[in-house]
Amino acid sequence: MGALTRYHLELLLRSHAWLPPFLAYAVLLVVGVAAGDPLLGGLGFGAGVLLPVSAWYVRSALSAEPPASRACLVAAAGPVRVHLGALLAALTVSLVLAVGQVAAVWWTSGPVVGQGVRQEPGTGPAVLAGLVASVVCALLGVLAGAVANRPVLVHAQYGIPAALGLATLLLVVPASPANAAVRGLVSAARTGRVAVPWPSLLAAAVLLAAVGAGVAALAGRRPE
Repeated sequence: MGALTRYHLELLLRSHAWLPPFLAYAVLLVVGVAAGDPLLGGLGFGAGVLLPVSAWYVRSALSAEPPASRACLVAAAGPVRVHLGALLAALTVSLVLAVGQVAAVWWTSGPVVGQGVRQEPGTGPAVLAGLVASVVCALLGVLAGAVANRPVLVHAQYGIPAALGLATLLLVVPASPANAAVRGLVSAARTGRVAVPWPSLLAAAVLLAAVGAGVAALAGRRPE
């Protein structure tokens, strides 16, 4: 799987398919997070916006390769491994973006919490909570992208609205790990009590593993 993941990462880089999601994410961060804003609020915004961007990266990874080249790769390595390699490439890029946005928000932010909050948490726990929440959103973004693209959706024109709709649900539904992680950061910005969302991380990882395995198995049975 490592070689296939590297192959899809190279395709993303060479085709510049990584650039539009990155630019969109950078613009949203610039608009939504101002220099000097409270750290926890900025981390919550950055984590939430990362979810649809990660879904976008799945679409980019799956469509970066020309059909003829993909057919040859599928014949050599099998459709399941090829599909998993693309999903892992999208996840890798999303995780790198998660680390980058946490570092950028940390660098440009002001106090950890807003004015009037009595309890001032340390920067370390706040950054860790923001990083874990961003990873949760990256995992579930890849899950949304996996469900909203081939082989689950055979009509490509429905992929973008399906991915955006699923990403929105994963952010707003209270039972979602992404909602819990982002809500925890927003709550911590108001109360000063920071809790690292480890349960959300575990739930997101299990969900992505199950959905990713199911989608890859479907790719092995359904011709693209």
